[in-house]
Amino acid sequence: MSNDNIVENRSEIVFLYDAVDANPNGNPLSGANRPRIDPVTNEAIVTDVRLKRYLRDQFEADGEGVYITSERGEYAKEREELLKDTFGVTTVEEIEDEGFDGFDRFLDNAIDARLFGATFSIDTDADELIEALETHLPDHLTGPVQFSPGKTLHPVEVNEEYNSLTSVIGTDDEKEQGGFDLDDHRIKYGLIGFHGLVDEHGAEDTNLKTEDIERLDSTCWRAIKNQTITRSKVGQEPRLYVRVEYDTDSFHIGGLTHELDVVGDDEDARSYRTVQDVTVDATDLVSRLNSHEDRIQTVHVVADDALDIALEGETLDDGFVSALEDRFESVHEIDVYDH
Repeated sequence: MSNDNIVENRSEIVFLYDAVDANPNGNPLSGANRPRIDPVTNEAIVTDVRLKRYLRDQFEADGEGVYITSERGEYAKEREELLKDTFGVTTVEEIEDEGFDGFDRFLDNAIDARLFGATFSIDTDADELIEALETHLPDHLTGPVQFSPGKTLHPVEVNEEYNSLTSVIGTDDEKEQGGFDLDDHRIKYGLIGFHGLVDEHGAEDTNLKTEDIERLDSTCWRAIKNQTITRSKVGQEPRLYVRVEYDTDSFHIGGLTHELDVVGDDEDARSYRTVQDVTVDATDLVSRLNSHEDRIQTVHVVADDALDIALEGETLDDGFVSALEDRFESVHEIDVYDH
């Protein structure tokens, strides 16, 4: 694999999407797959694993090679099959050939490994092919792109009515269908914020290229559009994606998602029901970016026009992208359908 265009600049990501009458991330340990909610703040939680699953599924849908696919089954065995598929080999002779480029071939065929890293806990007794592949693999590959767990920017409320309604319908349907999943717990509304980081120092380890990050820019948006269409996940929409690309080595501001506030018409945030009920105050975010403008190369951004964003107390009439263009020298509006 060529080392051209390996990522050289650090980036910091703010990604917002919302959920209406959905379970954005159930917790199977709760016994009923209830939404994960911070017991103190009442903010809904979405793990980075959940977000990466959406992204991997969208990469697959786009025809990209993915190491951790969505296939289910006996996980240890599945992983060994995934390795064979990702390396694209069928015989030991291919692996032992002097021209076999081993690990580079794996990275070339797995965009998720280039972005998020991978673990390689495999059973080398499975067969001689896996044993031969192991010589080309590290135990663990740290991904240069990492997301912190996402949280709603406000307290949420669980709508227990869905579970009651499902139980009533299920009782009737059970008679004819032989069973029904009665657990259906959803939050009424939540605007979820993720913070991500692209580490330029780790990029060389996974051959992460500039094109991969550009693909991530659009995939975050399209993954929420396209990979949340199951029964409990439907009702989620991307609202804002900002990637701040720095040109100073080893520098990032940090925690940019925490610079956003949500303001609603009602003082009780649990009363929010749709995106029309909220306004995101980006005053602190833009102020912090302005204070480090000399270290910023480009602000990459896409914003949904359904989300109201305010600066210094005024809701933006011309949109967030236009407001950033007035304040920063280099702003790139992402075309999420150009990938």
